[in-house]
Amino acid sequence: MIEVRRYNPDDADRWNSFVAESKNGTFLLDRRYMDYHADRFTDYSLLFYLDDKLVALLPANVQGDILFSHGGLTYGGLVTTDKFKTVDALDVFTYLRKHLLLEGFERVIYKPCPWIYHSLPSEEDLYALFRFGARLAGRDVATVVDLHNMLPMTTLRRRQAKKALDNGVTISRENGFSKFWKVLDDNLMQRYGVHPVHTLDEISLLASRFPDIELYEAHLGGETIGGVVLYVCGKVAHVQYISANELGKKIGAIDLIFNRIIDAVKLRCRYLDFGKSTEQFGYFLNKGLIFQKEGFGGRAVCYDTYEWTL
Repeated sequence: MIEVRRYNPDDADRWNSFVAESKNGTFLLDRRYMDYHADRFTDYSLLFYLDDKLVALLPANVQGDILFSHGGLTYGGLVTTDKFKTVDALDVFTYLRKHLLLEGFERVIYKPCPWIYHSLPSEEDLYALFRFGARLAGRDVATVVDLHNMLPMTTLRRRQAKKALDNGVTISRENGFSKFWKVLDDNLMQRYGVHPVHTLDEISLLASRFPDIELYEAHLGGETIGGVVLYVCGKVAHVQYISANELGKKIGAIDLIFNRIIDAVKLRCRYLDFGKSTEQFGYFLNKGLIFQKEGFGGRAVCYDTYEWTL
């Protein structure tokens, strides 16, 4: 019999150790990362025990009678270790359903971790979702470069990188985020009227906790004209933020940054994930954005969302 327990702060060390040892968890699921925005979500993360041994985690939050896994994260499905097998997933989902029905839930919105982030095959939860009648509610498309089997960059991307070099642009990895955050914030406000998801204080705090959060900046004449923030999650380098000011866009600063990033991470990582180019659960594709990303040799990996009516 599997026991389902709701997370509380006393579980933090046990939770973080399990994520670190898992076959499909990344530092985004570490409580030191998840809890930076704890005030924005009502946490309803769950721990699953078999004979008093922790066998799985589910990062989650609650909104009304819906459980989200997790609304504040790009992905957040069941986290497991190499001991976890397909039959175990069916058992976990059986007791998860019982627990949620007793607690008055009606639906689950579930975002599994994409396969590129798995250190071992980890799609037992997808089979369980199928068996329990969940439906595919959304399919976002990300653009991913296989760094061990790279396609050539397009002529346009190479030309833009050369333009940046010819104009004297230099690229460096930086520790402080304030200069780039001004470029990012100004750009987002001018184009969309929004601020970055993370404040400067939040990203600085997270980077102090997780050295795998890396910033690469483009400079010209001492001015920061663009930058890219990477989340290095095991074998995947995920692009979290990209931005350049008008001068940076004009002279190809971002293209040169990615040339340098690929050189910097290809010995450490298998994949460079440019992130999603879709909105509205995948029904809207930003063709201009994905054209740029695919120009670096990236191709599609899907980020799925499932709806499970209990």
